[in-house]
Amino acid sequence: MPVIPGKELRRQFNLAFTPERYRTFLEHADRLAGTHVEFRLCETPCFFGKSLLERLAADGAQLIRQLVDDPAYRRISDAALPERYNVPREPHEPMFVQVDFGLVRDEADQYQPRLVEIQGFPSLYAFQPALAQAYKDAYGLDSGLEYHLGGFTRESYVALLRRAIVGGHDPENVVLLEIDPLHQKTLCDFLLTEKWLGVRAVCITKLKREGRKLLYEREGRWTPIHRIYNRAIVDELERKAVAIPFDWRDDLDVEWAGHPNFYFRISKFSIPYLKHPSVPKTWFLDQAPALPDNLDEWVLKPLYSFAGLGVKVGPSREEVEAVPAARRRDYILQERVRFTPAVETPHGLTNAEIRVMYVWLDELLPVTTIIRMGRGKMMGVDHNKNMEWVGASAALYFPES
Repeated sequence: MPVIPGKELRRQFNLAFTPERYRTFLEHADRLAGTHVEFRLCETPCFFGKSLLERLAADGAQLIRQLVDDPAYRRISDAALPERYNVPREPHEPMFVQVDFGLVRDEADQYQPRLVEIQGFPSLYAFQPALAQAYKDAYGLDSGLEYHLGGFTRESYVALLRRAIVGGHDPENVVLLEIDPLHQKTLCDFLLTEKWLGVRAVCITKLKREGRKLLYEREGRWTPIHRIYNRAIVDELERKAVAIPFDWRDDLDVEWAGHPNFYFRISKFSIPYLKHPSVPKTWFLDQAPALPDNLDEWVLKPLYSFAGLGVKVGPSREEVEAVPAARRRDYILQERVRFTPAVETPHGLTNAEIRVMYVWLDELLPVTTIIRMGRGKMMGVDHNKNMEWVGASAALYFPES
């Protein structure tokens, strides 16, 4: 069967789209997830060429290795680790890493990646492939379209996740650790993780400590935890003043599927140290040579906020100068990436931010992508309210493209 070019796939999809088909897709996504998906799902997937996705995956891998393979950066990034969150027995490399790119067109009319974020913390590793499959199923898309990277199939991908998250343990002794997981917007991912791997989501406040051991209650009995897939975000722990029954600095008798220290070590803190054509100019606020006159072309970001909290796009001089001197090291000033709208929709061209997701066991492997669509100043939900054809999406491609 001949490969249909991306533009033709887009044209066909837009012509065939109806609100009824979108409702069918949403219902199908909820069924696959085992719960109602609380965040907005875009009406459409994105059709990209394989070569573009491979380029993004290769650039992201270069950025990750630039940090992990540099002993000088590791020493520097010790400063990013708050003493109270410095967890013992940190490995050399992160198990889960995400790199977010925007797309801009160059003079040759080719898309070029621009780094937006980098994060050594897990993302929607179970839900995202299910979302991509939901688009294919509900809209009756070509069965040849793929969504995994690195040559993975659904079976080999789930096997990789099992190795990464469960390791050699009984799933009963492995937990996905979160803050009040039943009320998180990412519950869809937690339920799919349990469905695929048998690993339950457990609230971090509900653990019990006995010596060096942690336990959780399962079917009325306290069950030892041998391995933790950590999804509890420090920023949320701090904002909500969550009290937990252990100290992060304790040398506990547990393994980490994704060591918590990499939340800090590979983060916005890393961006000023990266050297790559995809990386926009970035300074720590206390090291910026002088405030630019054109602040509307810059973004002020707190280092450890999540989901865009506290980020100011095009800040005023007053907003920048309002950051206390003692906190200026905790912010970066980053050149604004003005995406080239890349997806044709009934509401006009729409931006697509592409998150490349990696798993690092024996080697660093790109596994799939997350797409966020938007037409607002930022890609988050709060900046795209009351809009259609925006939100979470998935990248589909032909393996021959």
